[in-house]
Amino acid sequence: MQKRIRVFTLLALMLSSLSLAEPSLEAINKTLKNSRPDLSISSVKASPIAGLYEAQMDNGPVVYITADGSHMVVGDLYQNTPGELVNLTEQARNTERADLLAGIRRQDMIVFSPSAPMAVKGTVTVFTDVDCGYCQKLHKEVPVLNAMGIEVQYLAFPRAGVGSPSYDKIVSAWCASDRQAAMTQLKNRQPIAAATCSNPVADQYELGQQMGVRGTPALLLADGTMLPGYMPANELAAVMGIN
Repeated sequence: MQKRIRVFTLLALMLSSLSLAEPSLEAINKTLKNSRPDLSISSVKASPIAGLYEAQMDNGPVVYITADGSHMVVGDLYQNTPGELVNLTEQARNTERADLLAGIRRQDMIVFSPSAPMAVKGTVTVFTDVDCGYCQKLHKEVPVLNAMGIEVQYLAFPRAGVGSPSYDKIVSAWCASDRQAAMTQLKNRQPIAAATCSNPVADQYELGQQMGVRGTPALLLADGTMLPGYMPANELAAVMGIN
């Protein structure tokens, strides 16, 4: 605890001594590349802490950085409020993920929608691997989710990476004439015909990494909230506020 106090005290003193000039994306990236040419910042904005700015790494995490890029803090920023600690960094991640989700075309996903006349009450987007046991378990609950009015949108995340057997299987599902049926067969551990076509699987795998997906299934709500791991249908519906 004393060590943490010393670290934060040092950080506070360091920030108080720095210029309060507005940050320059160009200047920050120039400073970063002096030490790490592979790093770059795509956006920067004010944070709740004076002298420290919230910066989005290209294909990386949110970090906190000084206006000139000379000092950087990697980790989550919490706000101490009555009754709880609010993870401000995770809120920023949610916004970023929601923006990225909004840019995905529906035709690039494999979608399981509620049958008419059931209205769609909510949507969950799932990064999935067809060989993942918990992904297979979740897929068995898709009919239950659909019956509750929850639409399931699948994105590809073959955990073994591009070119792996799991990658080839999920590409075949995306290239099948009936994507839903092919996905269900694979999730039931049944083979499908191998197929190739122009597909978004590699791009979605990269997107998942950018969003912070580390395992499957990874469930994303419309506001960008990520729910890592399997969740039973009734619990997911409760989190989504759907009866």
